Amino acid sequence: MRELLLGQRRRVREIWMANDIENSPVIEDILELANDQRVKVLNVSRRELDREARSEAPQGVLAKAEPVEEALLAELLADSGDAPLLLVAIDGVTDPGNLGAILRSCDGAGVDAVVLPRHRAVHITPTVAKAAAGAIEYLKMCIVGGLPNALAEMKQAGVFVVGLDDAAEKNIFEIRDAAKQPVCLVLGAEGAGISRLARERCDLLVNIPMLGALSSLNVSVAAALATYEIIRTRRASD
Repeated sequence: MRELLLGQRRRVREIWMANDIENSPVIEDILELANDQRVKVLNVSRRELDREARSEAPQGVLAKAEPVEEALLAELLADSGDAPLLLVAIDGVTDPGNLGAILRSCDGAGVDAVVLPRHRAVHITPTVAKAAAGAIEYLKMCIVGGLPNALAEMKQAGVFVVGLDDAAEKNIFEIRDAAKQPVCLVLGAEGAGISRLARERCDLLVNIPMLGALSSLNVSVAAALATYEIIRTRRASD
């Protein structure tokens, strides 16, 4: 909620606040920001707020705001910026908690945008927003009709497509010079992994070495490790 008001990327129509909520520095910040931005704050019963909320265990504050604006892939590819582009494409992830955690890691790593297929994937929901801890207010989100076609478009624009695949022969620490160019990291769903068509569009498949007894990582943890390894490689070469 606080990040929604701080980001100012979308209009907040009104805020509902449970009338039994305890005061805290965060609540005071929200009220101050709402006042500065002339956003109406309504005090409602906890039952009414819980009934209106669309996420599990709401914490006594609810905002009614405009949807997150979608970025266009063509515009992302045309805007090269000062540093090589870093995109993360998510293939088939349907768990909102996982998507939220991925978005939080992507924001921390400075990812330029997250690319999601329009179908067979979770999008921004109240649960995703809560798990993302405010990241959706800063990250660019790009929704595409089909991920394989979007990856092909990226490759034509000079983006190097790297897929995370447990069965890959190379690991993320061998990415080296590829990390220095524009990169799209493709993450697959837990269990199923990257779809066949998306895998065929990848220039390189890499895994994250598992040195313990388990054979794989949660997709959000894998996202964090892989994005930060790309950033680390880029900085080491500066």
